Amino acid sequence: MDILSDAVAAMRVGIPHSNRTEVRAPWHREFPAQDGAGFHVVLQGSVWLTPTQGEPIRLQVGDVVFLPRELGHAIGDTPGIGIDRQATTQPGETTVLLCGAYRLDQSRAHPLLSELPDIIHLPARIGRHPALRGAIDLLGYELDTDADSGAIGPLLAVLLLYLLRAWYDDQPTGTGWGAALRDPAVHAALQAIHRDPAAPWTVKSLGIEAGLSRSVFAQRFTATVGTAPQSYLTWWRMTLAARMLRDTDALLRVIAEKSGYTSEYAFAAAFKREFGVAPGRYRNTAVPEVA
Repeated sequence: MDILSDAVAAMRVGIPHSNRTEVRAPWHREFPAQDGAGFHVVLQGSVWLTPTQGEPIRLQVGDVVFLPRELGHAIGDTPGIGIDRQATTQPGETTVLLCGAYRLDQSRAHPLLSELPDIIHLPARIGRHPALRGAIDLLGYELDTDADSGAIGPLLAVLLLYLLRAWYDDQPTGTGWGAALRDPAVHAALQAIHRDPAAPWTVKSLGIEAGLSRSVFAQRFTATVGTAPQSYLTWWRMTLAARMLRDTDALLRVIAEKSGYTSEYAFAAAFKREFGVAPGRYRNTAVPEVA
């Protein structure tokens, strides 16, 4: 069970999109803030990325930049926002970009994604992140040969996963989700929760999955993940339940069972504590995922 995949799937709504763009200097494009995430890959030339909050970043060939919460930014042949660039009779350097965007529900972001910085810059390095580079090559090929290819959506989903894996692989050991994913014991417990969230997990049984005593496991899990095992289990169950209420017509009894509750009443009470509204009210007001 891939915890990163689960975290992304819990937030994603709608259909991602991507395009391959070729421009010549001088050029400038701005992207407003939105509920989602975006990325740019420099295939040829160089780019200045200027966030609305922060310093400009120079991107070279092979560089990848990912904006997990789109706060607004500009890209161009020079740094800056609000620039009016007019074409000249002698265009300059050609730049080729692979760009894309994802719609994400930021209202209930998985903590694994919440801890990401506003901008993730993955410089091109020989031999680094081969899976990510492979996904980029495949996506670029599909966009070049058939912009309506049915493979583009799945490739964008894979690309997002590899972007996150690459960033977490580069993080130093310590606390946080990077440490949790690398800690064999904590990772085993997280996998167990994600594999079967409805199971009657206790701190003791999760500790057994982790190969640790109850007290040692609870301490290590809380230190890395940032919350106690039972708290994370409840949060994840409620996140899945909310998604089922929003995107399916499943009976409340079925959703309760899949969320680890033996009765609709117990589930409804837990859901209301988490969201402030009853499951039925939530279902009536939630916006379903756009196909």
